[in-house]
Amino acid sequence: MKHVLFLLCCVALLPALHAQQPPTPCKDSPEFRQFDFWIGEWEVRNPKGVKVGESNIQLIIADCVIFENWTGAGGGSGKSFNVYNAATKKWQQFWVGSGGGVLEFSGGLNGNKMEYTAQSTSKDGNVIHHRMTYFNNPDKTVRQLWENSTDGGKQWTVAFDGLYVRKN
Repeated sequence: MKHVLFLLCCVALLPALHAQQPPTPCKDSPEFRQFDFWIGEWEVRNPKGVKVGESNIQLIIADCVIFENWTGAGGGSGKSFNVYNAATKKWQQFWVGSGGGVLEFSGGLNGNKMEYTAQSTSKDGNVIHHRMTYFNNPDKTVRQLWENSTDGGKQWTVAFDGLYVRKN
């Protein structure tokens, strides 16, 4: 009975506690809105125009986080959480794929492009540099170009090149 009374007390206090929390700065802060061009329902196509997947990009958690939920035409899937870190003044992305891959990117807006970089280690111990760029195209499409380098950034190989086209 004590536990029930405690829970009822806590539930009764929630509105008061919520009212005391300061408003989130994300909704009105221009830095948090820099990547909004990626929000939407998308069909993703390769450079030849072939559909390679779909992506649903949403604004979540008090308009602070851009959440990606993607599925590939081949059955793979993944998620990413993108947020502007006001302390570091950089964007961060935490990416995870259905194959168990995890990457943490950081970067920022450069003109009409969101640019991220990350570093990982391959199974054989080699360092892989990742460069991912989202282009905010004038026709309202978004191009995502993901490149990798295994020689410290001297040469880059395309890992993914996708054009996000809005669904009707």
